Amino acid sequence: MDVRTAKEYLHIRDWLALAQEIVDSGEQAYLDSLLAQEAGDSIMMKVGEAAGRLARAGIEPPEGVEWSDAISNRNWVIHQYDEINRAVTWNTLSGAIPAWRRALAPRIAEAERVLAERHPK
Repeated sequence: MDVRTAKEYLHIRDWLALAQEIVDSGEQAYLDSLLAQEAGDSIMMKVGEAAGRLARAGIEPPEGVEWSDAISNRNWVIHQYDEINRAVTWNTLSGAIPAWRRALAPRIAEAERVLAERHPK
């Protein structure tokens, strides 16, 4: 894995961790908080952008991850922001994002190793 790819995976790792914090607060807290909703949108947009970069670099996703899903989600949130259904965004945050964390865990671990080797402590 090259350094640029490793950095993308670590960005995704961090955004997925933030999404998990939103999910850990619960669905009602998400639905009651405009801030949590906007944060979730931002996370989904960033993950979609990173997925697009990885896809354009020819990096195949692991089983259980579709770059195209994240890219489509990003585009929807950006361009149809006035039509967002919060039940749908909650399902993405609480379902797809945790599944991605599990599926991407080996690649994230590899990315951490690549960058640790490049910048030893």
